[in-house]
Amino acid sequence: MSSKHIQLNMLPIGKKGRVKALCSDGTIRRRMLDLGLITGTEVEALQKSPSGDPVAYHIRGAVIALRSEEASKILIEVY
Repeated sequence: MSSKHIQLNMLPIGKKGRVKALCSDGTIRRRMLDLGLITGTEVEALQKSPSGDPVAYHIRGAVIALRSEEASKILIEVY
């Protein structure tokens, strides 16, 4: 089974992936960790807002909206 690593903001709606790395630091990194975005966490892209940004993601039983700028700092493995 092959895997592909992409930024979270590139994950198509309806697809799932697992967090591989956070490419941020400081308060943004802390916020992502507080939301449960740690290595191995499953993430599913649910839907885009009417303007296209932010996007709603299913993360650890919660629906979290992330802006494209924030999501681009999260590297995921698509499956």
